[in-house]
Amino acid sequence: MTETEFDQPPEPASTGRRSGDPGSVWLRAEATRARPAPLSRERIVDAAVALLDEHGIDGLTMRRLAQLLDVTPTALYWHVRTKEDVLDLAVDRIFGDVPLREVTDDWRAAVRTLIRDWRAAMLRHPWAPGLIGRPMLGPNVLARTERLQSALVRGGYTGLPLAVTTRLLANYVIGAALTEATWRRTTPPQAQTAARRHITADPTAYPTLTASGHLDADRWSDDDLFDHGLDAILTGAPAPERG
Repeated sequence: MTETEFDQPPEPASTGRRSGDPGSVWLRAEATRARPAPLSRERIVDAAVALLDEHGIDGLTMRRLAQLLDVTPTALYWHVRTKEDVLDLAVDRIFGDVPLREVTDDWRAAVRTLIRDWRAAMLRHPWAPGLIGRPMLGPNVLARTERLQSALVRGGYTGLPLAVTTRLLANYVIGAALTEATWRRTTPPQAQTAARRHITADPTAYPTLTASGHLDADRWSDDDLFDHGLDAILTGAPAPERG
């Protein structure tokens, strides 16, 4: 596929936001002009996720993405305006990996399962947690957020307690996944043992950290700590509003 196949391809957008441009890919109407086959937004996102999984955020460029798809960079701009569009679409794709399980009366179990699945999806794609601060308006993101809040509503949460608890849970799972993913990506397995040894080598300086097992992977796994933290949030979250 070459650039000559395209009749006046759209201009790539600059990284800045133009006046009247809503910014997020989710707030712009998708163009209805006919687009050259066989490239599609779905194929672009598939390739982007593969690049992100292999090279991380810094390794994703429009040129590298075009090379993987065997098209010219210009061809991409029929479907996405910028790298930021690609990242927004890729994050939403990852949320699509979080199962929407059957709705039950046990709202706490539903919340726990959804949040655990969310963490697992982000850990499978370690670049994803660092992008969650982007506009979260994709259909997969909104469907999972709807499912989370509907479970909390079944538990009696409305108004401010609902908003606060939603944010507590979202920030908790994003922060946990980001910390774990960064640690696993940048730190060799033996480093945590060395970190624990550094703490216990001077117990008079760090008596509480020594006694509490801080950074002791043999005492509690990341999964154990995450699950207990999730239970603590659901126990200590703002009380639901009752009529």
